[in-house]
Amino acid sequence: MVTTVTSLGRSGVADWLLQRVSALIMLAYTIFLVGYILLTPELDYTQWRALFDQLWMRIFSLITLISIVGHAWIGLWIVLTDYLTERVMGGKGTVLRLLCQLFLGLVAVTYTLWGIEIIWGF
Repeated sequence: MVTTVTSLGRSGVADWLLQRVSALIMLAYTIFLVGYILLTPELDYTQWRALFDQLWMRIFSLITLISIVGHAWIGLWIVLTDYLTERVMGGKGTVLRLLCQLFLGLVAVTYTLWGIEIIWGF
């Protein structure tokens, strides 16, 4: 049986809700950026930079980054726990799943830290 040790929300309902909320945040960010690009026909680097230098945009970008990472983690966790099991893969299924989760967790942390560095310019 698969435990919820590596699940983000610790329950199916919480994971489902986090998936939906993160999707809405990503949708709002995408709609905003597309709208900004369409409504600013003479967009150049200085305007783009000025947008992302504003505190509210940095916070919005950070929330979206965290939403992307959380959304991806839950989705990948579900796929891994569905397909990399002892029933499907034999005795190596659990070990393989945990190694994949470790690798994907490291990738998620790396991308998150890298994104924070880009957004806040450390």
